[in-house]
Amino acid sequence: MDIQGFFEQYWPFMALGLWFAYKWWNSKRVVAMLPALKKDGATFVDVRSAGEFASGNAPGTINIPLQELGSRLGEIPKSSPVVLCCASGTRSGMAKLMLKRKGYRKVYNIGTWNKLLD
Repeated sequence: MDIQGFFEQYWPFMALGLWFAYKWWNSKRVVAMLPALKKDGATFVDVRSAGEFASGNAPGTINIPLQELGSRLGEIPKSSPVVLCCASGTRSGMAKLMLKRKGYRKVYNIGTWNKLLD
């Protein structure tokens, strides 16, 4: 099999691998930025369901489930950084896109909520 045939056959797997690699890299980047974000008065938002949040959460986070985010934007100041988390990083990724579209400038997706415990 030539290189072009390889890419044509396996591009979905390579795209999925790149997506996971990006999520891992971005999460590490945000974790490294946490001290500066905390110093800047960041708001920490967990977008998991209320039940998931009740079963375990990071101190200092507020719970705004993803499906309620659009109606509860008033609880998140636009003047300070926002750090989002959830169970895997997928819902917080969607929340990041929503906040960016709503005019929030400093929005970060840390991925899983337990990364805020370190």
